[in-house]
Parts: sequence; C-alpha cells; structure tokens
Amino acid sequence: MLKFLKGVVAGSGAGVKDLPYAIGEPYSTAWGSWTHYRGTSKDDGSAVSIFSLSGSNAQDGHLSAGRNCVKRLRTVRHPNILSYLHSTETEAFDGSSTKITIYIVTEPVMPLSEKIKELKLEGTQRDEYYAWGLHQISKAVSFLNNDCKLVHGNVCLASVVVTQTLDWKLHAFDVLSEFDQNNEASSSPMLQFEWLVGSQYKPMELAKSDWAAIRKSPPWAIDSWGLGCLIYELFTGLKLTKTEELRNTAHIPKSLLPDYQRLLSSMPSRRLNSSKLDNSEYFQNKLVETIQFMEVLNLKDSVEKDAFFRKLPNLAEQLPRQIVLKKLLPLLASALEFGSATALALTALLKLGSWLSTDEFNAKLLPAIVKLFASNDRAIRVGLLQHIDQFGESLTAQIVDEQVFPHVATGFSDTSAFLRELTLKSMLVLAPKLSQRTISGSLLKYLSKLQVDEEPAIRTNTTILLGNIASYLNEGTRKRVLINAFTVRALRDNFSPARAAGIMALTATSSYYDMTEIATRILPNIVVLSIDPDSDVRTKAFQAIDQFLLLAKQYHEKLNTGDTSGSANDVASLIPGNASLLGWAMSSLILKGKASEHAPVASGNSNTPISASNNSSDTQNNTVPVSSSSEPLDQPSPPVSNIC
Repeated sequence: MLKFLKGVVAGSGAGVKDLPYAIGEPYSTAWGSWTHYRGTSKDDGSAVSIFSLSGSNAQDGHLSAGRNCVKRLRTVRHPNILSYLHSTETEAFDGSSTKITIYIVTEPVMPLSEKIKELKLEGTQRDEYYAWGLHQISKAVSFLNNDCKLVHGNVCLASVVVTQTLDWKLHAFDVLSEFDQNNEASSSPMLQFEWLVGSQYKPMELAKSDWAAIRKSPPWAIDSWGLGCLIYELFTGLKLTKTEELRNTAHIPKSLLPDYQRLLSSMPSRRLNSSKLDNSEYFQNKLVETIQFMEVLNLKDSVEKDAFFRKLPNLAEQLPRQIVLKKLLPLLASALEFGSATALALTALLKLGSWLSTDEFNAKLLPAIVKLFASNDRAIRVGLLQHIDQFGESLTAQIVDEQVFPHVATGFSDTSAFLRELTLKSMLVLAPKLSQRTISGSLLKYLSKLQVDEEPAIRTNTTILLGNIASYLNEGTRKRVLINAFTVRALRDNFSPARAAGIMALTATSSYYDMTEIATRILPNIVVLSIDPDSDVRTKAFQAIDQFLLLAKQYHEKLNTGDTSGSANDVASLIPGNASLLGWAMSSLILKGKASEHAPVASGNSNTPISASNNSSDTQNNTVPVSSSSEPLDQPSPPVSNIC
C-alpha cells in the first residue's frame, strides 16, 4: 500500500514542483522526442517555453542527447539561437520503474510550422518573410560551423522556432558536436546515434557513417545539407520523408534555386558555405534590407539615418503588416529610447504605432514614448510636442502629472519661441490630466510669464489657452487668476489680436464670474475697447458688452421678481452662444495656425489676424469641447530644422 501511494505522489508531478515556471498547454509539434509547452514564470507571470524529454533508463540514448542539448544550449549564445533560461532534471517513481525527465526553459517561442500557418502570408510578402527567416538561420548555422567549429546535425523545419517578434531561431542541439578536421580521433560521437538524426535529413557521407570522409569535409558540409532540407520543407509545406524528394525543385524560387542546388551537392567539398547564402538574389528585398539597416543603425551617419527615416513610413506600407508591428516597431522604439535614431524616427514610430489596437499601443508603445520626454535632444522634444495629439489621450493622469509634465514644462522657458509655442499647445491635451496642485503651483506660473512673452502670438495664445482650461481650475484659482489675466494683461496688450483674445476669453468664461465682478471689473475694461484702433477688437468689444449687459439685465429681472435662488453664474449659463465662445478660442487658434504656419509674427502689427469673425455658425455651435482640437497653434518662429 505504501509503495502504491508513493507512486501516485511521484507520478502527480512532485518532481516539477520546484521548477520556478508553470507548465501550460503543449504545442502540437516539437523537435524529435521533445514536448514543447507554453509556460509562465511563477515570479512575474512572463511567458516562456518549456521543453521536456522523458526516459526510464538512465543510460537511454535519448536522455544522453537531451543532456547534451542542455549543455550546448546553456553555453552557445547567438542572436539567432534559442535563448536558454533554466533547466532541471527530475526523477519520479511510477510504481515499477523510475521516470527521468529533463526540462529546458527558454524564451517564449512557437514551432515554425505552426507560425507559418498562423501568419498566412502569400506572394511577395511570404517570400520577403521567408528570406528574412532563412537569413537568420543561415547566420546561426554559420556561427556554429565557422566560428565555433561545431556541427548541428539536425537542421530542418522542426529545429526552427519563432519568437514573439517573429524572429527565427535555431534549437534542437541534441547531437551538436565538435568538428576537428585535424584530429582523426574525433568522431562526433553524438552524430553516431542513428535514430537521433532522421535518415531523410542525412547527407550521403553521414548516412554511410563514413567518418573519414566527414573529417575530410569542410565543417559546414553536414549543416549546409540540412539548410537545403529546410528550404525544401519551407517552400513545399511538406515534411521531407526521403532524400529523393529533394530533387523536386518545382516550388523553390528561381532566384534561390542555384544556391539550393549547391547546398545539396553530392560532394561535401562543393557544398555552399552557409555564410555565403546571403549573397543569393533571393535575399535582396525591402524587408531584409530594412531590418538589417535598423540592426546596424549605430554604424550609420546622420545623413543616412535621416534619409532612411523619411522614407520609412511609406516603405512600411509595402511590408508585411505583422512583421512591421512585431519586429520593426520594437526596433524603432528601442533605437529612439537609446539615442541611436534621429528625431525623424519619431514620426515613423507614431505612424506605425497607429496600426496597433488601443490596448496594444498602450501596453507596448506608450511606455517608450513616455521615456522620450526625458530626452536631452531638443528635436525629439519638438517631435513629441508636435504629435502629442496622437497619443496624449492615452496618457493617464498620474503619468502626465509625475513623468511627462516636469519635462514638458522646461519648454516654457526655452530660448526658442517655436518650442515655447509647442509647449503651450501641448497644454490643451495635458492640462485636463494635471492635478490641481500642479496647475496652481506650476502651470499658472509659467502661463503668467508667457503673457508677457516677447512674441506677441505667444502672448495671444496664452490667453486663448487660459480660456480653454478655465474649467479645469478650481473655483478659488479661477477667482484669483482669470479676471487679472484677461483684463490687466490681455486687454492692455499692444498687439491687437491679444486684446481680441482677451475679450473673447472673458465672454467664454462668463459663467465663472459673479455680477459684482462683471459690473465693476469686466465691463469697465471692455467698454474702453469700444474705441480701439483695430476694427476687429471694436467689433468683439461691442459683442461682449451686449453679452454682459444681457447678463446684468436678466439678473436685474430675477431680483425684481423676488427670485434669489440663482446667481449671475446661473444666468450666464443660459445665454445662447455662451458655450460656443469656448469654441471661438479654438477656431481662432486653428485659423491662425493654418495661415501662418512656419512664419514669424511681426511684433506690434495690428493688422496681423489671429481670429476669425464670430459668425453665425460659431454662435450656433454649442457643442465644441474645450480641448477637442488637434490642430497646431500658430508657429511664430522658424521651423524645427532651424533650431536644432
């Protein structure tokens, strides 16, 4: 009875309980006698792959090969070879014998045969992806053969897996052996396990176990043959069952056929070295060239980088979308984060990122973008501000308040007027996410300085911004800030559009003022502008006077009827067109930005337009949100290229 219970406990996986990874569902295919499982780390839940191999005899050749695989995978490191994380060997008594199991934990991967079915690529896009994958495997094989003097001995479709970034990686190191051409005693013992290497994948010299001939062959001879087998299985979609099938070349691309035939030469000495495979015409395509450029970006000069990133958005449209998002986009984000990419790469990053779903964008790309706000590269900061409308809504309030705003705020005092203007514009997106402490203690202080900026357009747009973010200020702050900002500064500015902006900002925020403030502080300052030299200012002044007098009249009527339940603020909210005045600020911003893009604004020129007339369509639109615009503020200074 005790023996039975011991067997039950052991058979239930007692040997795996100490493995710091949880084993999930198996894939339907795997290399050789291994089983390939999906897995997760017990520490952080990150994905992994777990390979297991079992045997009941300690001297079992499968177990010997499995131990060889663990040893080799642990010590051989290359970007195109499966990354080893952990391994263990367990024993479990099943009632009659001891079951030995070897576990190898690696980065998360999927069998190539299954990934191909999942991607469903066709035509040119399929060829481009296959070319990139074969390029990676040939690099791995070349590294083993030429640099390490090792023979893999099992290169075929089943020995290739695909990462989450769609890179191909070589594994199945069961018979990986040293190749010593000068040592006759070297007989590659692992390769002698006949049942470990499928007979259909063996070149003639290995099938005959002609070790003398093998030692006389170049170190790549056996694996070059394996690459030929991989190419056959890849393009036919069939598992190779016998060597004679390799002669069927109907599915092999014509541009790859000469090299395919050289890989499978009957004479080992004439087989193509895997390091030469990249010279094939088949590998000359846009996907391979694009990824290769990104991988050696540090070696390129700024002119080459700029030319590459300018054409990348359009080029990416022609590449397989899944490869762009899972491979190219992470490379681009990493290059920007670590400084090897120029500011032009940011435009490409956001263009490619727009192809992601909202959840994927927030999880994969947004953290990298947030880190870029800390960059010392002014051009990067400019690019972020120019495109903030594309990702700003995805930023959480906490991230904006703690990580983004402190870096963006440095632009308020930058020597470049263009950067100050972009920083101001960004507040339309960021201000709604700022805490009251940050708004009162930091943002308003910066805006106060910008209201006396040397650039008249910046002064004007600061007033417009204040009108648009008024709803995000608490009541005490509004009482303290708004009237002073609009009357003492904006209405007295020597730049006529700034005065017009002050008038309209007061009207747009009229619901925040009580009747005493309207009568004693607002109307007297606006009435003065009814004789302003600028006709647009005069027109807006009369419109504002009418609005505020209407407020006073309605307030008077309420008092006469004995209705004291409401306030001047309640009356203001009922006036038709009052809400649309918030939209006026945005409309003027849009029109000004379009009219003077990349053009300096002449200081003191009272004829420079910054706002449109408040036409009937403006006054009837009561649904314009405070910060709904994604259009740029006007740009009073030279374009980015002139300030970097």
